[in-house]
Amino acid sequence: MSRFIRLLSLGISLTAFMLPAHADYSLTILHTNDLHSRIEEVNQYDATCSAKESADQKCFGGVARLKAAIDNERKQAENLLVLDAGDQFQGSLFFTTYKGVDNAEFMNAIGYDAMALGNHEFDLGQEGLVPFLNKITVPVLAANLETIASSPIHGRYQPYLIKTIGGQKIGIIGLITPDTAEIARPGKGISFLAPKETLQRTINDLKTQGITKIIALTHLGYMNDQKLAAELDGVDIIVGGHSHTQLGANGFRSSGPYPTLVKNPSGINVPVVSAYAYSQYLGKITLNFDDDGTLKSASGAPIRLDASIKPDPQLAARVAEMAKPIEALKNRKIAETSDLIDGSGISCRTQQCPMGELVTTAMLERVRDQGITAALINGGALRASIKSGDITMGDVLVVLPFQNTIATFQLQGSDLRAALENGVSQIEQGSGRYPQVSGIRFQTDMSKPAGQRLTSIGMQTDDQDWLPLEDAKLYTIAATDYLRTGGDGYTMIAEKAQKAYDYGPALDQVVADYLQTKGLYQPPAVK
Repeated sequence: MSRFIRLLSLGISLTAFMLPAHADYSLTILHTNDLHSRIEEVNQYDATCSAKESADQKCFGGVARLKAAIDNERKQAENLLVLDAGDQFQGSLFFTTYKGVDNAEFMNAIGYDAMALGNHEFDLGQEGLVPFLNKITVPVLAANLETIASSPIHGRYQPYLIKTIGGQKIGIIGLITPDTAEIARPGKGISFLAPKETLQRTINDLKTQGITKIIALTHLGYMNDQKLAAELDGVDIIVGGHSHTQLGANGFRSSGPYPTLVKNPSGINVPVVSAYAYSQYLGKITLNFDDDGTLKSASGAPIRLDASIKPDPQLAARVAEMAKPIEALKNRKIAETSDLIDGSGISCRTQQCPMGELVTTAMLERVRDQGITAALINGGALRASIKSGDITMGDVLVVLPFQNTIATFQLQGSDLRAALENGVSQIEQGSGRYPQVSGIRFQTDMSKPAGQRLTSIGMQTDDQDWLPLEDAKLYTIAATDYLRTGGDGYTMIAEKAQKAYDYGPALDQVVADYLQTKGLYQPPAVK
């Protein structure tokens, strides 16, 4: 009797005999990052869309459109995860009004599976994060965050999540940038651990539980994500945020391919993905695993959330309802501008930009009668551009959402030099610490290592002359209270400033007042 006949006599079909024990497994991940409270639609400059722009179908994103896009993908993918890589907070009048509780409501409605904490989730301190955590039903992840028992957020987040999708267990590990201690206001009783060691330790923990498919959901930035991928074994994909990085051929801001493949120590390609910011894109990547749980391939592309995607009507109605209380403030005209005032991150985090000049000039004009000769702000404090035409108070608040005040202080020239060196130390990473200045000018040599990049620094005198910075001289400076107290690595200001006063006028109101005096503002050309 042949083997084939024997199998039939046993009731076993040849087809069943020839199939593998387990079929390959595919997982689709949809992801967002750095939404920054863009609850409503945005225009091409990442600012809230006007009614005319919306009518002309020139708007992007917004949570209602985001939900519609995700719901459409759910109909097509069998195994699906929806993830967010942090920084839901801060950036629009919605956050000014609702303090993040709105973000929680909309994340619940969209149906995210997990989110990583971002640094801006701590802009209102730990107490300010509690209402969001009370409202959200989505698991919140941060493996490298430790809090003491008396912390208001203690026990309110998880290091990782194990989720079963299509019969397979998926491990999702959250990581937050350790820079949060410097660039936000986390307060006391909280520690940020090294991402690399934390991730490897958590990967090992998951593997002991039999988890073979592991996602790192990070708020560390594109460059740091690539470093992690190159240095660690065991992670299958890194889904990141923090640096507002656009990947893929369809993005004019693109910093690399989608996905970016990085070889780990075992020679395996690890995909790294990110999806810009402000709800303009929805990242989409599909992972294919073999029977042993080894990643075989990764493919996908970000989806541009443009007018071709019709917003979810129920969520759109809820957004409109919540927008009513802030309409009067948002629409109050304060001035006009003859041209676009560029406040984009790609400009203001790498060079002197028009928005930086506007804001620092307004600061300096406000306090010049106090003997102040220079003004300084970090580029990351500028969150949007303002298009030509009418300027509303809402536009100003979107550009300057952090409720900073103007601080004044005296600083020795050598410490000011160190502060400016700090500001240009991470240009390659698009860091928000890049210094926008007025009354100061400087030149850099990017071939030099960080800390040695400034080739010249000039200071403007009261009679508008320019003189070289003197290390031993005492200068009187204006900055935000955030920088004065050491934010974004400007610790030398916190430690060395003399006669500091941190409670000056609100920065957004200072800029609005300055624009009102101009009537028609004419932006400077990029220097």
